[in-house]
Amino acid sequence: MEEDPDTYRILRLRAEILELGSAIRQLQREGLDDATAQLLIARKRAQLDHLVKTSSASHSLNIPDIRRS
Repeated sequence: MEEDPDTYRILRLRAEILELGSAIRQLQREGLDDATAQLLIARKRAQLDHLVKTSSASHSLNIPDIRRS
């Protein structure tokens, strides 16, 4: 069964956001500057929001919402 390209991109972006969140927490624990990672995660979240909105407008997606995890 072939997945919808938008669904794949949404899942990939969510995985990247989770990884960035982990990296940010690690940087914070070590007392290092996390501004670059914070900016990148904000951009990825914006991309995800846009993709989810445009995809859901065209068809229904059955993917749980983890954008703010």
